Amino acid sequence: MIVPDPGDVVPTVRQTEPALLLMDVHSGSGDTVGLLQELRADQAGETLPIVMTSGMDRSAECLAAGADDFILKPFRPAELLAMVEGMIEG
Repeated sequence: MIVPDPGDVVPTVRQTEPALLLMDVHSGSGDTVGLLQELRADQAGETLPIVMTSGMDRSAECLAAGADDFILKPFRPAELLAMVEGMIEG
């Protein structure tokens, strides 16, 4: 599921209870690191596996804000799939 409006992410996570969230650091509305922190403060997102991605290396900032992992763009689809499988399987 794609949630284009960052303001809809937390309500959507509450409603759908996804297995994992892949979120770009940059959205049409700006930076989503604050949204990541908001998710971690919310009961629905506190244990949700979250992978952040960006074309700039902002891994340290994202991990400090609560991301479980970070993947730098461009990435190979197999690299992302391996990361996701590892997070979902345990």
